[in-house]
Amino acid sequence: MGDGNSSKYSCGSASETLEWIHAIHQFLTPYSFLINAHVVNFFTDRLWESVDKDWIDCLRNEPVHNLLQIPSGVVQGSLASFASAVCDYSKLSCAPSTSGRAAIESKQFEDNAGLSVFWEQGAMATAQLCLTCSGSLSQPSDGILPNIVINSLDSVLTQGMNVKKKHEVEVLSAIVDSVANSVRADTIVDVGAGQGYLAQVLSFQYQLSVVAIDSCSHHGNITNARAERIKKHYAAQMRKSGSGCRSLNVPKTVTCRVLSADMLKTVNDMLLYEDDVQHPKQIGQSISQLFHASLDERRLPSLCGVDNECSLVLAGLHACGDLSVTMLRTFSECKEVRAVVSIGCCYNLLSEEVGENSGSRCGFPMSIAIQSAGLSLGKSSRDLACQSAERWRVMGKDAGLHNFELHAFRAAFQMVLYRYCPEVLITSPAIGRQGKALRRQQQRRNLESSLHHEKDDRAAFPLEKDSLFQGISSDETTISDPINSVDKYSLFEKFCKSGLSRLGLKPLPDVNFKEVWEETAPFAECIGPYWSLRAALGPLLETLILLDRLLFLQEQGSSVEAVMLPIFNPALSPRNVAIIAKKRN
Repeated sequence: MGDGNSSKYSCGSASETLEWIHAIHQFLTPYSFLINAHVVNFFTDRLWESVDKDWIDCLRNEPVHNLLQIPSGVVQGSLASFASAVCDYSKLSCAPSTSGRAAIESKQFEDNAGLSVFWEQGAMATAQLCLTCSGSLSQPSDGILPNIVINSLDSVLTQGMNVKKKHEVEVLSAIVDSVANSVRADTIVDVGAGQGYLAQVLSFQYQLSVVAIDSCSHHGNITNARAERIKKHYAAQMRKSGSGCRSLNVPKTVTCRVLSADMLKTVNDMLLYEDDVQHPKQIGQSISQLFHASLDERRLPSLCGVDNECSLVLAGLHACGDLSVTMLRTFSECKEVRAVVSIGCCYNLLSEEVGENSGSRCGFPMSIAIQSAGLSLGKSSRDLACQSAERWRVMGKDAGLHNFELHAFRAAFQMVLYRYCPEVLITSPAIGRQGKALRRQQQRRNLESSLHHEKDDRAAFPLEKDSLFQGISSDETTISDPINSVDKYSLFEKFCKSGLSRLGLKPLPDVNFKEVWEETAPFAECIGPYWSLRAALGPLLETLILLDRLLFLQEQGSSVEAVMLPIFNPALSPRNVAIIAKKRN
């Protein structure tokens, strides 16, 4: 797996970006059967049969740790030797192809060569997207980020932040400060501000004028209360040290659900002419009154055409779904917005149909070129783009095995529902989401601990005390290895009864858990390889989404300078790529 500089693809211009997008789309098209599948239906739809038997046979004997590397484009162990041998043969017998898919002459090697191309080209997009995994900026353009210095934050500003949030805010605040200074911005607008961590650091640490916009009034109240505590602390410090009473910036808060670029532009317009700095709540109230006064966004007043010297920078730390798209459109349409720094997330919530979530324009595709090409993703692709390849890569072996076992149990439970409670599959499509959220929180806590204490790999990601899988050891364990210390069927039965209880269903006397388990267990060892192959496509889908956004900015012409940079450690913050754009004078 090479680094981003070794790839033949680039995004330095609109034409290069479009070429890269088409290359990814051409590569992904043959694997639509993987992209559109749902692992939860692994047994009901016999999904392992859709993958070539040689692929499954090659992967099912790999250690769990090696399978977890695949989504990051890393091939190890016997799989690396297999892929290398097939790649060597492919290079000797393949014809040139603009699509990048080898035309293998020998039928004997055709399917195996396809597997090697899957690794090789899948790693290509992942490598260039991530550039580095160090969490440091990788040779940023002096023009886009001049004189950037990333400073550590003190304990006052980081109170309440976990390790992930602290890392994100430290890096992003330095970037926003650099961009704001380069365009001489008067105000930073933190879009989707949440509890205001970024806004407060920009205000107190960098002394910038900041407005925090969030759809939740509770978040606004928390931001205001926390900012007042921080202000009192620093004011007391200044009095004690005798350094005078320097004015401290406090973020203004606005409660508003931004549904379109027009709405965000209107917020920006009002901010440009709002003089009441001492009473930030009134800003939110006046804007809320404006939006509630008319549901027709086309009637909202716009002052973006008025010639004035004010300038804004839009910043969004994981602005959810279409909100990141709205920020980029507002940047292109409102001349007072001189720059934008956007890190997106929640691609699963992007709209693709006109009027679905974003007024008259959808979240994907943004660029004219991709709209003209008729390229679409679909919900399964957007879900898959949210995969966290780097988190899987650093996951401990025990946690990896438990992950695959849980997938197997959940897929087998789907068989139970399919046979005995089919109506539930229609009325409760989000079964198991709460359990997944709890596991993610636990994994994040232990990841943060492991990053600080370099514990033994087996100590990473310990499960909760009531875990169904407590006590399993998986040092060099493969999916097919028997785990004699645990009666898997009894665990499966417990899993099913717990699931039925969560669905509000009483135990059904005619449910034969044993029959379902005996039918599915022989194929459970295939779920890890299948999941790993499918997850390997996630980084390419994310790359495609981000490149479409970059292409949209590049289509604005020479007046806009735009780059795409990885700025966070992807193991801590999987959505680590920032799109940064500035308007040239």
